Amino acid sequence: MESDLYLETDRLIIRNHRLDDWEDLYEYLSIPEIYRFEPGKPLTREEAKIINRQRCESDVFLVVELKQKQKMIGHLYTARLKPDVFMTWELGYIFHPLYQNRGYCSEAAAAYCRYAFTTLRAHKVTAFCNPLNAPSWKVLENIGMEREGHIRQKAFFRTDERGNPIWHDAYAYGILNPLHV
Repeated sequence: MESDLYLETDRLIIRNHRLDDWEDLYEYLSIPEIYRFEPGKPLTREEAKIINRQRCESDVFLVVELKQKQKMIGHLYTARLKPDVFMTWELGYIFHPLYQNRGYCSEAAAAYCRYAFTTLRAHKVTAFCNPLNAPSWKVLENIGMEREGHIRQKAFFRTDERGNPIWHDAYAYGILNPLHV
């Protein structure tokens, strides 16, 4: 892990994972509906412990904690894209269903973009989402990202009964560093 990250908003704390986060992580990554637009399958308690331990060693996944409850309510995925010289990061997120539609995701995503632009000196932050996932693309538009394209059959997370990929499209979003524009 490069450094300890700590961002604070009015209602949230965005930080690196700690070993004791596994139960909150399990609480939402064990819910089948979380995987409608995401790869993977609901986690067992043991899998949540292992994944959380791995995330403690990485800057790629960040905890989104509700200050008022001191509880992890979701996470951000933040990866620097190659080549490094392009100074571009990809942003993703998953939130517990009980904490969706309250503005937490937009608040966390906007805070991370500000951090990426001011501290990491990012030129651009990108994101991808399934066109059927309107709440996700509305978050991206709410934080100022622009839809840059519709990518047909970008990826698949599941296969049919015969093992054939079930492809899905993706919207591509991006926001440029306002200091560079």
